[in-house]
Amino acid sequence: MESTRPIRALVRGLDALTTLNQRNGATVSEIAQQIRLPRTTTYRILETLTHAGYVYRDPADDRYRLTIMVHRLADGFDDDAWVTQIARPCIDELGKEVMWPVAFASLSGTQMLVRETTDHRSPLAIERFSPGLRLPLLTTAAGRAHLAFCPAEQRESLLEILRRSTNEVDKLAHNRPELDKILDDTREKGYASAVHTRRVSDEISIAVPVVVEDQVMATVVVRFAETAVPLKIAAERFVPKLRDAAHRIKQTFMEQQLNPPHQAPRPVPVR
Repeated sequence: MESTRPIRALVRGLDALTTLNQRNGATVSEIAQQIRLPRTTTYRILETLTHAGYVYRDPADDRYRLTIMVHRLADGFDDDAWVTQIARPCIDELGKEVMWPVAFASLSGTQMLVRETTDHRSPLAIERFSPGLRLPLLTTAAGRAHLAFCPAEQRESLLEILRRSTNEVDKLAHNRPELDKILDDTREKGYASAVHTRRVSDEISIAVPVVVEDQVMATVVVRFAETAVPLKIAAERFVPKLRDAAHRIKQTFMEQQLNPPHQAPRPVPVR
């Protein structure tokens, strides 16, 4: 167990921002119900965020909404350029090598967001998914890879939020010994894996992180049929290629930082 304890007030504020980001405005009661806090506490959080300029209360319907100030939290990080110029060519090349679908996903709130995927170009894809798909942190290889290799402070903050979730996919957050075992095993192996039940055939996903300056920028994931490729063989066959792709993404990113063609994306540390 890490000795650093999360700042609860900050975590609660991030909970509120996450909820507002998922809705087109929300009342105090709606947010309080979502983040499972008393209405008076939620009101104080929202008024604090309003005072800081990240939230405003719309007098037309008395609902709280995000302001443009929230976008400044991502200043310097051109997400489209990061995906299009750096990640997409690397995962396209990897997809051609392994034939199975490859994806590139990064943290978005308390989920992993698929930024790019080769699903529609993979001849072996059982089901085809598109960019924009959101994945839970605790039950997917992408999420486990992020949690295992991200800074301890970020991991504890994310788990603090997930422990208050009533969603079935987040229940592992309540079983810390089991979760720690999974994350320790992931760090030891250098990759994460997870099994997913599908309509046609169960699938396994394997993911490795793209780490820049101690921050997990994203994860590179390959997905394959369990009946076609056993996990042990898949690890031997795919993990070196995943690591190579992650390394190339990192190296290209770092090179653009040193020699930006126009304005290269910069990582936004999440503490």
